[in-house]
Amino acid sequence: MPPAPLPRPSAVLFDMDGLIFDTERLYGIALRATADRLGLRDRITEAVEAQTIGLGWPETWKLLADVLGDAGDPLAFRQDWLAAFDRMTPTDLVMKPGVVELLDALDDLAIPRAVATGAYRAVASRFLDAHGLTTRFDAIITHEDYTRGKPAPDPFLTAAARLSVAPQACWALEDSANGIRSAHAAGMVAIMVPDLLQPAPDLAALCHHIAPDLHDVRARLIA
Repeated sequence: MPPAPLPRPSAVLFDMDGLIFDTERLYGIALRATADRLGLRDRITEAVEAQTIGLGWPETWKLLADVLGDAGDPLAFRQDWLAAFDRMTPTDLVMKPGVVELLDALDDLAIPRAVATGAYRAVASRFLDAHGLTTRFDAIITHEDYTRGKPAPDPFLTAAARLSVAPQACWALEDSANGIRSAHAAGMVAIMVPDLLQPAPDLAALCHHIAPDLHDVRARLIA
């Protein structure tokens, strides 16, 4: 039996890291390299790395402090990790497949859209500007715009309010477990486009649809 069609959205909300840009892979490379250089791979494990995907920065810094304990300075680790990431972005940061095509379809249908990210405004602006995407969104919601980050619903609820659209009328596009939990808690149509990790059954149950890429999301939008 084919899946039930998705309701036509009044707005579409985009995560950024891992959904618009291939940043999560770069963050992971930088995280592992920093842990290796500082001799902390016994603390910064694959399980810890998985927890950072889609997690807001304040929550990530708390996680680092917890896992490092007295083995390392979380502030110094953070600075080294972000520096390693920043060294890669000028040459290695790319858009995920289907971003432009989906935005074109939203233009054709006159459907508003926003970014709802856990990134800081300066970082989000740098990435979006570099790829000519800033003006393609009606609102850009960043870490500075809400109190609680994902998996709390605040980023998506803030974006919906900024667009004056009811949460339940929004599609929320996410690649991570924390993002899907945020979208589900906000009462939105949660669509997962997995990046580094496929959803476990309990997470899949929170998704209205799991798409292989944004081309598939576009196809469902115009169907």
